[in-house]
Amino acid sequence: MRVLLRTAVAQPPAAVMAGFTRALFLALAPPFPQLTLRRFDGCRRGDRVEIELNTLVKKLAWTSLITDDGVRPDGTHYFIDEGQTLPPPLRYWRHQHLIEPGPAGGSVIVDDLEYRTASPVLDRLLYPAMWAQFAWRKPIYRRWFK
Repeated sequence: MRVLLRTAVAQPPAAVMAGFTRALFLALAPPFPQLTLRRFDGCRRGDRVEIELNTLVKKLAWTSLITDDGVRPDGTHYFIDEGQTLPPPLRYWRHQHLIEPGPAGGSVIVDDLEYRTASPVLDRLLYPAMWAQFAWRKPIYRRWFK
């Protein structure tokens, strides 16, 4: 299943890319499930991010590996995280973070993620929650990169 969200911000792509820090990662965390950041290496190829999700019933591990990063010829900065250890019911996670040059200056942050569970039906049932988790980021991005 794919979720795609776009957020226009005022800063140029290089500045936005440099702003993807541990502090921003924590600021983007939704209120539920509660997140504990165990490790944040950064957003470059080979970096790892490890979190623990507290669902109030159980604590779940999530580890992602940054598998690619760079700058495209059109000036788009990007990095890709892929799930290595995922909480149930997820079985696959790939999140492309694109920071495109904006049409009138600034940037457009694109959250382009693909996820899968064991069932296409469950994938569709999870879509509203996945969309909401990333829509939550839009006003935070705008404030952070004003």
